[in-house]
Amino acid sequence: MAFSLRAAALVAALLGVATPFGLARRSWNSGSRRARPNSPVLMVFSGIVEEMGDVVSLTHDKEMTMWDGSVGRGTELVVDGPVAATGAYIGCSIAVNGVCLTATALEIDDRAQRFSLGLSPETLRRTNLGELVEGAKVNLERSLAADGRNSGHYVQGHVDGTGTVKKTWVEGDSLWVEIAAPPDLLACIVPKGYIAVDGTSLTVCDVTDESFTLMLIEHTQKCIVLPLRKIGDAVNLEVDVIAKYARRSVGDFEALSKRVADLEAKLDKLAA
Repeated sequence: MAFSLRAAALVAALLGVATPFGLARRSWNSGSRRARPNSPVLMVFSGIVEEMGDVVSLTHDKEMTMWDGSVGRGTELVVDGPVAATGAYIGCSIAVNGVCLTATALEIDDRAQRFSLGLSPETLRRTNLGELVEGAKVNLERSLAADGRNSGHYVQGHVDGTGTVKKTWVEGDSLWVEIAAPPDLLACIVPKGYIAVDGTSLTVCDVTDESFTLMLIEHTQKCIVLPLRKIGDAVNLEVDVIAKYARRSVGDFEALSKRVADLEAKLDKLAA
C-alpha cells in the first residue's frame, strides 16, 4: 500500500507528462484555461451547453447502407436545434447529452433546423440516449473551434457510463443534485474536480463511496436538462481524462509492486 501511495503522489506530481493527446498541462486558475498558440488540441468540446434541443424521433432497427453496399440495421436519432444546426455539415461532430455524435443528414429551412445522427450499439450500451422519446429535451454543443474560448473544461464526448439521480434539494437559489455512480467512475471523481454530466461541465462538491454531489447556480438550472431529471433517471457521465490516466498509472504501479513482493518472497525462500 505504501508503494501505491508513493505512486499516486508521483502521478499527481507529474500530471504534465505526455499523453496520447499531447502534453497535458492544466492551470487551476480558471482565467488561464485558454488554449495556447501552437498547443495541441486535446479534446473537442468544452461542456458549455449551447442550447436545449428537442428530440424529433428515435428510430431503432432502421435499414442502413454499409460501406460494401450491404444493408445493416441501426438506430437513428433526429434532433431539432437551431444553434447546433448553425454551421453544421454532414460529418461534423455535435454533442448530444454529452455524447459526441456525427451528423449524417441535415434538414435546415424556415420551418426546422434538424439533423440526424447515428447511434452505435456501444453508444446505446454506455449512455442514456436509447431512452430518449419524442419531445424530450437534450443538451447540445457544437464541437469547439481550435481558437475558441473554453469556459468549461476539456470534454471528449466519450461517455464513460451512466449514473443515477439519487436526490435533489434547494439551498437559496441554487439546486443541489446527488448522483449515484459505479465504483470504477467514483475512483476518478474528486471534490472540486471536473465532471461532465449529460455533457455539462460541472464542479464536484463532495464524494462518498456511492455518490457525488453538484450545485447548480440559478443561470445553469435554466440552460441544461439536469434539473428536469427525476429521481432514478440515468445521466451520462464523463470523468476527467487526466484522472483516468492517473488511475491507470497507479494500477500499473500496484501490479508492479505485487510482482516485486512475490519475487522478494521467492528470494527469501531460496535464501532460507
